Amino acid sequence: MTTLTDRPNTALLVVDVQSGVVEGAHERDAVVANIGSLVERARRAEVPVVWVRHSDEGLQKGSDDWRIVSELAPGDAEPLIEKSYGDSFEDTALEAVLSGLGIGRLVVVGAETDACIRSTLHGAFVRGYDAILVCDAHTTGDKTAWGAPPPDQVIAHTNLYWTYQTAPGRTAGTIETKDVTFDGSTS
Repeated sequence: MTTLTDRPNTALLVVDVQSGVVEGAHERDAVVANIGSLVERARRAEVPVVWVRHSDEGLQKGSDDWRIVSELAPGDAEPLIEKSYGDSFEDTALEAVLSGLGIGRLVVVGAETDACIRSTLHGAFVRGYDAILVCDAHTTGDKTAWGAPPPDQVIAHTNLYWTYQTAPGRTAGTIETKDVTFDGSTS
């Protein structure tokens, strides 16, 4: 379990599911639907849902592309963390929010797999969090023009290496949307 003492709680961390980020992303609609299902399950289980939203020169605050996709909506009481770096912890209030909620375990979903998802998973893990990636609830766009593998291979590779990630006193791994329960038995 987490190396963060006195932090027994779990949160669903929804990273950068913004219109401009997931537009044209691999299996976009299925991934957004899976995320929506997880958000609803977390809310029913009274597990905190923490949202992260990115902005930078190419993704301007307030623009339509910057907004969370129309299929999903943060609840009024759910934290919404604004970030401008890949790692959702970097120069944000995320750590303070999670600490205040007693969170030591994160179930991570969102976009983009090969950027903010990977950065956030590693950022969480090195900070002592248990970090579980929902393997069918993250996506990325096609970056083959820049030499990257096709999106399905990027996603598969990320799922593969995160399944076997290890560190002393922390848990990592992957899980499918259908197996996430938020009751402590499988998520």
